[in-house]
Amino acid sequence: MTVNLQLPSGNWNYPTAVRFGAGRISELADACRSLGMQRPLLVTDPGLADLPMIRDAIAANEAANLPTGLFSRIKPNPVGGNVEDGVRAFRDGGHDGIIAMGGGSGLDAGKAVAFMSGQTRPLWDFEDVGDNWARADAGGIAPIVAVPTTAGTGSEVGRASVITNEESHTKKIIFHPKMLPGVVISDPALTAGLPPHITAATGMDALAHCFEAYCAPGYHPMADGIAVEGMRLVQGWLEKAVADGADLEARSHMLSAASMGATAFQKGLGAIHSLSHPVGAVYDTHHGLTNAVFFPYVMVFNRPAIEDRMTHLARVLDLPKPGFAGVLDWILTLRETLNIPHTAKDLGVEESRLDELSKMAAEDPTAGGNPVPVGVSEMKRMFEAALAGRVG
Repeated sequence: MTVNLQLPSGNWNYPTAVRFGAGRISELADACRSLGMQRPLLVTDPGLADLPMIRDAIAANEAANLPTGLFSRIKPNPVGGNVEDGVRAFRDGGHDGIIAMGGGSGLDAGKAVAFMSGQTRPLWDFEDVGDNWARADAGGIAPIVAVPTTAGTGSEVGRASVITNEESHTKKIIFHPKMLPGVVISDPALTAGLPPHITAATGMDALAHCFEAYCAPGYHPMADGIAVEGMRLVQGWLEKAVADGADLEARSHMLSAASMGATAFQKGLGAIHSLSHPVGAVYDTHHGLTNAVFFPYVMVFNRPAIEDRMTHLARVLDLPKPGFAGVLDWILTLRETLNIPHTAKDLGVEESRLDELSKMAAEDPTAGGNPVPVGVSEMKRMFEAALAGRVG
């Protein structure tokens, strides 16, 4: 593959070591060795497992005398059983590190397998509540190289995994500081050719992460700055990436925006995710697409608390219309351009389950980061607006 030297490329250490640029998947074996791996296990989703990028990565490692196993029995929304199966494969194969490769499912599952590979307590004992993370044996967490193949979740730079509890049908956040991958290989060439609808949904996920981080209450100017720049990149490049899957410049900037969103949301997330998590757990919907559907309804609900921030954001993005109305128009137009469904009904959400979903949303850990305090009744109001397609 010929690499355009004008494309973005670089190394940085924020929040972890990132090797960014087209063609840098060629450094996978070196990245694994830099973390002490001698026999890694590559964790990915079934849709990627048979593609050339996975076969080529494993073959390149083998050629570099780094035997690499493969585990791909994970769902689009990974469940606890997938993690248990992955840990079994890790131990049975005598592996000593994880290559988490893929979109959010492959990255989250791979990180969770690395985390649980040396633990004796059940997975759910490490849910991100209080100081549960301190229960873990930090020395038992396997090293991780993360390789994103979509530009959405930004999980490659995160210290947590979202895993669905099959018994309760709820998404749980499993957290530990050492779940942060030791090396990230961000190669936009791996995202080239993604179908337009996946590019759109994952891009909207990156946008939702940046937006909610920016709107979350609290003082964190570094996160705010990263979030705003991430949104500017999405504005400039998402439509181009959707229109032309081979546009590596657009793919590069979207891959950066995804990592920026996940870096920024250490400040917090909000009700977009609170509504999306139960819907994803119950209906097995795509997370980025679900965020995109709920985006404007949550934005309108939060208007009293975010109006000033929208004035600044509209100026930075140089939107045709100023303030909150300008940002809302941009979001609605972008959704329409990308063929994002307008209502929760399009996701299969049933009115008969709103009480159940609203309770789950209110209990989701992201609810505490919403700029307007939210409980069950507030969540239900937003769900009802999303079902009716009522914006404003």
